Amino acid sequence: MPPLGRPRAFDLDEALDQALAVFWRHGYEGASLTDLTAAMGIARPSLYGAFGDKEALFRRALDRYSQGPAAFVGEALAMPTAREVVEQLLLRGAEALTDPRWPSGCLAVQGALACGQGADAIKRELAARRSAMEAALRGRLESAALEGDLPVGADPADLARYVSAVFQGMAVQAAGGTTREELRRVAMTALRAWPGA
Repeated sequence: MPPLGRPRAFDLDEALDQALAVFWRHGYEGASLTDLTAAMGIARPSLYGAFGDKEALFRRALDRYSQGPAAFVGEALAMPTAREVVEQLLLRGAEALTDPRWPSGCLAVQGALACGQGADAIKRELAARRSAMEAALRGRLESAALEGDLPVGADPADLARYVSAVFQGMAVQAAGGTTREELRRVAMTALRAWPGA
């Protein structure tokens, strides 16, 4: 029987949360291994042993982000009406984008803004995740249209693209220092443009 490895001397979830914060603040390319290991409180061999390379760590951080700070997206999609879905996405988004426990903005938006040619795989990953969110919203709005919950003539794909553009714009503004209340006003302005509002 092979000998058991030494037990890890650090908490994987806590280390991942710290890596998430570093990536969120600096983007994928801006987050150095030195920054990451210092924040995580581990040495490079431990990082590689627990998470793989930097790209694998970033993907794990993105998953953590989706299940944690961005979990409101899935909750919003489960709301009973299309209007409530969008209201929750934008208003809870304003809260999440300015949550003082985390860097301002959205990891999926910020991470892509700082990616050069050397990080094409990461850019594609982030674009795919943003597209998946828009596709999920489009699917939810298509269901709403079939149920008569959207006015006749309202296009679910156009609405999903519009809401995604508003949300991503809010994320960029939050990263630049826009306040929660200002983002809430942006969200309310967008909701006034909702079909049938």
